[in-house]
Amino acid sequence: MPQIPHILIVDDHQQIRESVTRYLEKNGLRATAAKDAHDMDARLATGHFDLLVLDVMMPGESGLSICRRLSTERGIPIIMLTALGEDTDRIVGLEIGADDYLSKPFNPRELLARIKAILRRIEQPEIHAGELAGKKVAFAGLVLDADRHVLTSSAGKEIPLTSADFKLLTVLLERARIVLSRDQLLDLTAGRSASPLDRTIDNQISRLRRKIELDAAKPEIITTVRNGGYCLVADVRVLE
Repeated sequence: MPQIPHILIVDDHQQIRESVTRYLEKNGLRATAAKDAHDMDARLATGHFDLLVLDVMMPGESGLSICRRLSTERGIPIIMLTALGEDTDRIVGLEIGADDYLSKPFNPRELLARIKAILRRIEQPEIHAGELAGKKVAFAGLVLDADRHVLTSSAGKEIPLTSADFKLLTVLLERARIVLSRDQLLDLTAGRSASPLDRTIDNQISRLRRKIELDAAKPEIITTVRNGGYCLVADVRVLE
């Protein structure tokens, strides 16, 4: 019998915690709530969670700080909840490791759809890694082990990747030297369409560049194509 995905909701607003928990459970997921970072850490220490729904503005440790810490320590997928109009929070959240975000107030149906889209990528490795599943590929002096989700530099140093980093990188590697629009990249990585002024892909590209480029300000691996989108311009070779 397949395991039911377990979602951890971290929000200091009791009504949001309770309503989201009820809605997710009503729709076939397990859900646990935490009111702050301390409560969250205690629950993470004693249970397994497949995804985190995390509010940005909380007393004590902020959601952005938590996101930065967990994306490094655990690699758990994170959906950030931000106040309406707080573009800076959304941008920073995506840059430091969040997989997606929603603005408050939000429709619980949309939150559920975002959660399911991320879980599908995690639960189906063949789809998550696409054509690269089970392979090691070399490009631009780097090696990606698609099975282990490990990226290694020419010096043998592991470069940490979030689940969003890994998905974006595999999509680009599978389509090396092909220009992909922002809409195409968002569809391929998250299974959704871009909304007006959606900067999700731009921020994820920026985060990935900082990890793989010698100079992120002058990228030579992932280039920007004016009025087109992005393109991975390195040669990609499957290793034996």
